[in-house]
Amino acid sequence: MLPAHFKHVPLDKSYRLMNHGPTVLVSAQHGGVTNVMAAAWACVLDYGNTPKVTVVLDKATRTRELVEASGFFALQLPTKAMATLTCRVGSDSAKDVPDKLLKHGVKTFTAPDTDIPLVEGCVGWLACRLVPEPHNQQTYDLFIGDVIGAWADDRVFRDGHWHFDDAPDDLRTIHHVAGGQFLVTGEVVQG
Repeated sequence: MLPAHFKHVPLDKSYRLMNHGPTVLVSAQHGGVTNVMAAAWACVLDYGNTPKVTVVLDKATRTRELVEASGFFALQLPTKAMATLTCRVGSDSAKDVPDKLLKHGVKTFTAPDTDIPLVEGCVGWLACRLVPEPHNQQTYDLFIGDVIGAWADDRVFRDGHWHFDDAPDDLRTIHHVAGGQFLVTGEVVQG
């Protein structure tokens, strides 16, 4: 079942979900195994008809193994209310804590028309097909994805723009600084 405020975002506007530089949760699944990890190094690579994103996935992570095996992943934008959860899934490795999603109360649902797991409670979701770049993946841990689907919580993202100022404060996205500290997206200023 899809969350109540889960709305489709046209692919030509999907880059705007990531343009403000939030910390992301990366999810993937393969062979009946699902995992979620936090990543601070993710960004938009291309705004074209097939938008592309990048994310750094360390060789030691289970999520990376699932992405490489399945060829798919999702980037999603956690909120201020999810800061503790984000820190915990980013600190615990599924290799050491196989039930970390259960342990930390992570709930997932499936993206429409895909098998990609998405994390409940986020305010933006990008379903991605891996663009295989073995050199970049092995040398730099850098993964590229074609965005094949995008959705947002319409309480904070609608008409192709973020609306943090008139949304509940807990729905603001977070930006990792270091040592478990996050900054929260601030007020909108028109230029």
